[in-house]
Amino acid sequence: MALAAASASSSSSSFTTAQETEDLRLQFDDDHHQRAPLLLPAKIMDAADEKGERPDLSDDTAHQISVELHHFSDPWYQVGFVLITGVNSAYVLGYSGSIMVPLGWIAGVCGLLLAAAISMYANALLARLHEVGSKRHIRYRDLAGHIYGRKMYALTWALQYVNLFMINTGFIILAGQALKATYALFRDDGLLKLPYCIAISGFICALFAFGIPYLSALRIWLGFSTLFSLIYIVIAFVLSLRDGIILGAIFSCLANFYTVISYVFLLIILYYANIRCWSIPGSHGTRIFTTIGAVADLVFAYNTGMLPEIQATIRPPVVKNMEKALWFQFTVGSLPLYAVTFMGYWAYGSSTSGYLLNNVKGPTWIKAIANLSAFLQTVIALHVSRLPCVLLAQMLVLVRGGYLTVNTLVAAVLPFLGDFMSLTGALSTFPLTFVLANHMYLMVKRHKLSAIQKSWHWLNVIGFSGLAVAAAVAAIRLIMLDSSTYHFFADL
Repeated sequence: MALAAASASSSSSSFTTAQETEDLRLQFDDDHHQRAPLLLPAKIMDAADEKGERPDLSDDTAHQISVELHHFSDPWYQVGFVLITGVNSAYVLGYSGSIMVPLGWIAGVCGLLLAAAISMYANALLARLHEVGSKRHIRYRDLAGHIYGRKMYALTWALQYVNLFMINTGFIILAGQALKATYALFRDDGLLKLPYCIAISGFICALFAFGIPYLSALRIWLGFSTLFSLIYIVIAFVLSLRDGIILGAIFSCLANFYTVISYVFLLIILYYANIRCWSIPGSHGTRIFTTIGAVADLVFAYNTGMLPEIQATIRPPVVKNMEKALWFQFTVGSLPLYAVTFMGYWAYGSSTSGYLLNNVKGPTWIKAIANLSAFLQTVIALHVSRLPCVLLAQMLVLVRGGYLTVNTLVAAVLPFLGDFMSLTGALSTFPLTFVLANHMYLMVKRHKLSAIQKSWHWLNVIGFSGLAVAAAVAAIRLIMLDSSTYHFFADL
């Protein structure tokens, strides 16, 4: 392969000029033999049909032309809406259990707000690097390759696809949990176990992928995705609120029959009962690892690792509009996440599960709608995250099916959603969003930064690198611990 040859030829030198990097990229794209048809506008395709010259384009070329066809076309609020939809995916149903339970009220609330602030800052840095060297960079790996050289291009590419693979594995686990929860509402025989639900979810995801082979073909499905998100977020919030105030309602009834002294006495009892309810579970040693894992979950909640790809089609001024979209995401767009996460933890405390809809009580048909909405939204969201991965090869049934089969197998073997979120944050979110963004900004702007600014960016690079290593160790330990506590293909 040309990529291997390029890597071998560059091993004798630690640095590659921007022009050499661009030449290597063009050579790699030209030699890339795997091809897929592109959905060009109808007039172009019709003209090609009349001449008998239907285009057959490489995947990277298809991606490039697809971006150029929509060059500078999206307003900032549309891009912000895409970011908000990603933040409020079905993963929000797990944050009460994976973030708030290990951290508690003070650390959990402060952590979510602080993670939002530093994520906003890091993404803004990355957005400002959209044009480097008088060239627009529409993919993260292209930007890294332009700044560092071919080896960093390959490493960034690997980190991005590890990120997408882990996210998709979590989506399939979520879909399986939603399917099992729906089944349990109507039958309690326990026949449909979580691994079976995960397998069914993976199969349905594959069917959807075969029917929607291109991102542009999603169209109306993105609207359905937003609708499904609103349904399960509103239901989870309302039912959690309802469950949380039941104790208060009982207390109010008692107050009508007892004296003021009894009222105060009951208030004291309920206060300390809530303190115990919201206590952080586990031994001291276990808490250390779960806390570190929860920190990785904090940054996982807000970041995609694909900001340059999202920024590629925004209208000019590109940087200014992207910053508007980011402000939209991290202010208004994060409110549903906060509402569900805080309400779930307030209602159920340390007993909150990794899938909030397992805790809520209410009419069966309402909970069924919420679970099915979460399931369907997950299928669509997984498809969006899966598409960049299949640019590695032809858009064939075998490739798409094989990729989803591996995702489904990993999800069924290790169905520990919180652990996968922690591992994703450690292996990809920390390096891509915080370490690499700060270092690239430092490299590009080094002649314009003061000594204090340089020290600040180096502090971020070193600090987040240390957090990434610690979070990876904690996540792997938690996966090993859960695997030994339960077993492979566990029915959680």
